[in-house]
Amino acid sequence: MRVVSEQLIPITGEYITLAQLLKKLNYIASGGESRFFLQTHNILVNGVPEQRRGRKLYTGDSISIDGQTYVLG
Repeated sequence: MRVVSEQLIPITGEYITLAQLLKKLNYIASGGESRFFLQTHNILVNGVPEQRRGRKLYTGDSISIDGQTYVLG
């Protein structure tokens, strides 16, 4: 049986974009890297594949990056 771990990521404000989240989690160093990262990695937002770097993410959203799951809180 596979154990799924979720990491809670606090955000301030109403939302954060997917590119901002990738920077916050140190997956990318700058916003310019987000387009390439999104094309070469498996990203799911609430279980749906996502490649838009400007996608707005809200409290309670679940984001999976190459199998690691984060929940915004």
